Amino acid sequence: MLDNAPRGTICIEDIEIGMVRSLRKQVTDRDIELFAEVSTDRNPVHLDDDYAHDTIFGGRIAHGMLTAGLISAVIGEQLPGHGTVYLGQSLKFLAPVRPDDMVLAEVEVMEIDHSKRRVKMETRCIVNGKKVLVGEATVLAPSRKFD
Repeated sequence: MLDNAPRGTICIEDIEIGMVRSLRKQVTDRDIELFAEVSTDRNPVHLDDDYAHDTIFGGRIAHGMLTAGLISAVIGEQLPGHGTVYLGQSLKFLAPVRPDDMVLAEVEVMEIDHSKRRVKMETRCIVNGKKVLVGEATVLAPSRKFD
């Protein structure tokens, strides 16, 4: 399940501090399997129930970068959206995401440098009201003047 707002672009001229955009996605077994295939990260904590049961997680978990990818989806599709160039991202993983968890990925505009078209955003992913990932992203936003 994916709940993503309409796609498009918010140009630097229209971005304001405090703007928030988000999406909700249920992480499925298929998502985890596909991510393992694409990334070639086949750590058994993601794919093998028996193995994962004996880890500190007590069961399988999604790849952290799969969860982080949801932040990229919000940035690339909603805020700022199409035409955005990712410049950097910090991530801190606070808790695991498990198969069938509903993840809320959010970005919030914290700083804007209009002269350089740079936007700094707080990023976070939440499961059942608990933050599982936090970080900051810096992007080059599209502009009506240049794009």
